[in-house]
Amino acid sequence: MDLSTIGINLRKQRRIKKLTQEKLASMTNLTPNYIGMIERGEKIPSLETFIIILNALDASADKVLINVLNTGYLVKYSRISDKLLLVTDKDRERIQAVIDTLFLHSDKISKKL
Repeated sequence: MDLSTIGINLRKQRRIKKLTQEKLASMTNLTPNYIGMIERGEKIPSLETFIIILNALDASADKVLINVLNTGYLVKYSRISDKLLLVTDKDRERIQAVIDTLFLHSDKISKKL
């Protein structure tokens, strides 16, 4: 399990909010150095600190933990499904064709087809 993605995803959320590490540190009563260590995957925050950071970023845990939890993939699939509703039927068919091609080249799936 690669927990460094937690820091990577926290950094993404901080940048979406257009916050510097210093500003986030100020909002959470943490040090900029500690925020940087979390974002680089050098430290994993305690649950309490994690919640404080999420609240400061106004971010949901599922966005940050998406690559760590097994159910995170369900969130990814849900996002893809939501995006598919926004495209034209023609684009949806193209996207499906690309996905089908990827499945054909997947070692695990192509053997089952």
